[in-house]
Amino acid sequence: MAPMGIRLSPLGVAMFCLLGVGVIYHLYAGVISNRWAAFRQRSKVDLRDLLAVSVEAAVLGGTEVKKVRHENALQEKSKGKTQEGATELLTMGDLQSHRKMFNLISNTFPDVTVNSEEHDNMVDKAASWNRGIPADILDKIEGGKDVPAESVTVWIDPLDATQEYTENLVKYVTTMVCVAVDGKPVIGVIHQPFTDFTAWAFVGQGSNMRPRPSYSVSPPKAIVSRSHSGKVKSFVQDAFGNSTTIIGAGGAGYKVLSLLAMPSSEAGSMDQADVYIHVTFIKKWDICAGAALLNALGGHMTTLKGEDIDYSGTPLNKGGLVASVGVDHKALLERLPNWEPEKH
Repeated sequence: MAPMGIRLSPLGVAMFCLLGVGVIYHLYAGVISNRWAAFRQRSKVDLRDLLAVSVEAAVLGGTEVKKVRHENALQEKSKGKTQEGATELLTMGDLQSHRKMFNLISNTFPDVTVNSEEHDNMVDKAASWNRGIPADILDKIEGGKDVPAESVTVWIDPLDATQEYTENLVKYVTTMVCVAVDGKPVIGVIHQPFTDFTAWAFVGQGSNMRPRPSYSVSPPKAIVSRSHSGKVKSFVQDAFGNSTTIIGAGGAGYKVLSLLAMPSSEAGSMDQADVYIHVTFIKKWDICAGAALLNALGGHMTTLKGEDIDYSGTPLNKGGLVASVGVDHKALLERLPNWEPEKH
């Protein structure tokens, strides 16, 4: 009797393998397809678009700031104390500006991280960008500067110089937007609501601002905070001598603009300084826009020790700051006395 066995047909084997492949495909095709789609559709942001929206947001916020001030409807209250013991104020101007700026940017770029000085639960889903790009931006900046949305952090200051705003010292007041990519300030917008002037810059691409023709460093005119000064005046005199002119001013945005050449229509109301110094803690929404403007114009904003400031993560910069343009920044730093902001 012949031994019994099973003979497999080559055609049958092929059909069995095809059937197995089909089952595996149907089991995993959805997962593979979704992952591939997610990879291909990774959210990107055109930085020229984000610059245009940042300008629009700053102007919209400024309109609210001006309206509240003109109606004398500030409704000011304290948010607490600064490191130096000064009262931090909150007004309806801050809140109304925040609502306009935050909602416009968040609605237009939902995948981007947006940090604002103020916080509010009012959501305006109707706030939207009309896709318009200002002519001076179109003239200077090319489109197609795309970056991953996850690399972008936007810092908003809906009303810089709130203390001065409550005192009706409105020349110091600004609204600001900064765009940082991987922690580096790339786009800066500083808007002056009460003159309707807007300064903007895109690092490596262009700006509507420029440095002044000349600066002095022996000694420099130093601009410092009038309401958060700490011991900055003695610090500046130790660095540059007792004959140093020290200008007390409100608002970090205003202080950065004081380093730059302003249009003739604005120059009369502005102080002019050669260096901006701050020796205590300061928040990133106060300084990021100014840092981008200075960087775009060949200037610098660093900690007192000369370190670059990372504009991602937590809002607090603990290293103080030195800001300059058109001068040897390293030489300025070398003249500064040793100082630990955390101890003052």
